[in-house]
Amino acid sequence: MSRLINHCSIGTLLVHRFVPVAVVWTMLVASATTVHAANGQLDYRILAAAKTSTMEQELNCAAQSGYRFSKVMGGETANGGQEVVIAMQKSASSSAENVSSYKLLATTKTSTMQKELQQWADAGYEYLDQTVFETAFGGKEVIVIMERRGVMPTSTSQYRLLATAKTSTMEKELKDAGKDGFLLVGFTVGATAIGGQELVSILRKN
Repeated sequence: MSRLINHCSIGTLLVHRFVPVAVVWTMLVASATTVHAANGQLDYRILAAAKTSTMEQELNCAAQSGYRFSKVMGGETANGGQEVVIAMQKSASSSAENVSSYKLLATTKTSTMQKELQQWADAGYEYLDQTVFETAFGGKEVIVIMERRGVMPTSTSQYRLLATAKTSTMEKELKDAGKDGFLLVGFTVGATAIGGQELVSILRKN
C-alpha cells in the first residue's frame, strides 16, 4: 500500500511543471462548458509525462483523489520536450463511491488499436478522447483514453477504427460506418509510424 501512496504523491508533483499557457487554456476552455458542478466550482490538475505507461499510472492516481479526465494533447512543452499533457477536473460534489479507472492505449500501428479498443470496451471501459504523440525515442503513437466508472463493467459498445491518408477515402468509409449505425466520437490527423500522415477516426455503436 505504501508503494502506491508514494507513487501517487510523486505524481502530484507533475502539476507544478511548466506547461505553455496556450495549451492549458485551450484544454480547459474546451471542457468547461460540458461540466456543471453542484456549486459552480471546479478544481483542475494538469498531468504531463514523456512515457505513456507513466501517464496511465498518473491518471489513476489522480482519479483516487476524485479527479476525472477532461482533455488530452500530445506535443512539445517548454521544459519537458515531447509529452502527453492531460487536464483533469474535480467538482465539489465528486463522490468516492464511483471513482473512475482509466486505460491509456498507445500504438504505432492503427491496425492494432481497434482490437484493443474492443477488448477494453468488453471490460466496461468507454472511449473518451485521442491524440497523436511523438515518443521520446522518435516514434509516433496514436493515444486513446478510456474510462470505467465504478467497479462493475457497464459498457456494451462496439468500436470501429478507420485510418487512411486520403480525405476522400475517409469520407466514404465514414458514410459506410454511419449506415451501420456507428457514431463518430474521435478524429485526429497525424503521422503514424506505419501509415505516414493519417486521418484516424474512431466510431462507436451502442
